[in-house]
Amino acid sequence: MKHPRQFATCLPLIALLASGLAHAQKTPVEFWTFNLASFAPYFEESVKQFNASNPDLEAKWVDMNWDQIQPKLITAMAAGTPPALVNFNVPWTHEFARKGSIQPLDKLVGAQRKVYLPVALNDLTVNQQLYGLPFYNSVSVIAYNKDVFGKAGISSQPQNFEQFIAQAKQIKAKTGVAAFSPKLATKSGDGGMLRWFMYLGLPIVDKGQAVFTGPEHVKAVEQFAELYRSGVIPKDSFRLEYEQEIAAYTSGRLAMMTTSPTALKRVEIDNNAVYNKTDVMPFPVAGGKMAMGAWLMSFVVPKNYAKPEAAVKLGLFLTSDERQLAYARTTETTFPSTAQALQDKYFTAGATSKAPVERARAAAAQSMQYARTPMLPPGALPDETTMMKQFNDQMQLAIEGRKPARAALEEAARMWNARLTKVAAK
Repeated sequence: MKHPRQFATCLPLIALLASGLAHAQKTPVEFWTFNLASFAPYFEESVKQFNASNPDLEAKWVDMNWDQIQPKLITAMAAGTPPALVNFNVPWTHEFARKGSIQPLDKLVGAQRKVYLPVALNDLTVNQQLYGLPFYNSVSVIAYNKDVFGKAGISSQPQNFEQFIAQAKQIKAKTGVAAFSPKLATKSGDGGMLRWFMYLGLPIVDKGQAVFTGPEHVKAVEQFAELYRSGVIPKDSFRLEYEQEIAAYTSGRLAMMTTSPTALKRVEIDNNAVYNKTDVMPFPVAGGKMAMGAWLMSFVVPKNYAKPEAAVKLGLFLTSDERQLAYARTTETTFPSTAQALQDKYFTAGATSKAPVERARAAAAQSMQYARTPMLPPGALPDETTMMKQFNDQMQLAIEGRKPARAALEEAARMWNARLTKVAAK
């Protein structure tokens, strides 16, 4: 029998061994994000909360540049050491899902699907399977000058795209001010006519061929050509990027501005008089049933992460109503992809606010149910940079009146199909 003093001496060692064993039994669940280091306190708090509630798991956050995340993931998967979760956008999610490089999540998510907006789930569905947990999103609103609208005799918001165009024409006719910029500039990668086709619900590529030469496509391009010719949209539309559009609205050259809610802070700083005349409305939906400006982010699970249940548990926590709302409050620029979080007073109270920025936040929250990410199927264009330039060049010729719309669309389709057919034949 051990002497009591000997037993007492062993107790600290036993406790130390037990503590070490408990720590060793924890499952590491590392999650990667990109370009979010400025929100470190939010993610550090998320890790702290999750680990406190899940003593058998140990979350760890790693942030990196956007151009590093795919190469590092591929290397980690090849080495058999992938993280539990990776922050992806929608095109990346589709690309990796089609390659079989990430795991379908339907069975693991189960009834928790109901937390997310249907459009967000649809964005992340590939071949009828869910491959990502919806995280933050964005959407554009229409900021407009109330004085200009009053001079044009407009007292109500448009309920659809046709009414929007009719009001735009009325603004130009009654006030001489260009109504809006349709984001035709393509240098930043966010503009161009292709997204208008998506917004209108018109097909672009089908069965490996370009299909944008139909009568509705021609009608859409002819409509923009008419708006350009009559000055409803400005003559420098193909050069108006984000910064230039804000400057045009602030200086009174545009009656409306399609932008993010936070861009109104710039207006307040640059021209407070215009800011005080500004009101906000959601962008009306059209045949594509989508809001402008959406770009959903998600968390995906790499194919060879050994404990997907742990990964999804962390993912559901990070994308929960509570955490997404906290993230939106932290960034002041993003919106949740969960239904309940969007009903929080942080968004809804702005509807009656005197501050245009807060009204914009409320209007954007209303549009989130239509926040679909505009994209072509991954790999649809074998040389996307060249093919998009070919398309955009033809659209500029047509809208500026230098070429008939049908001829421009047919020429763009001919160039696309030459490349698509050549690739298909290999």
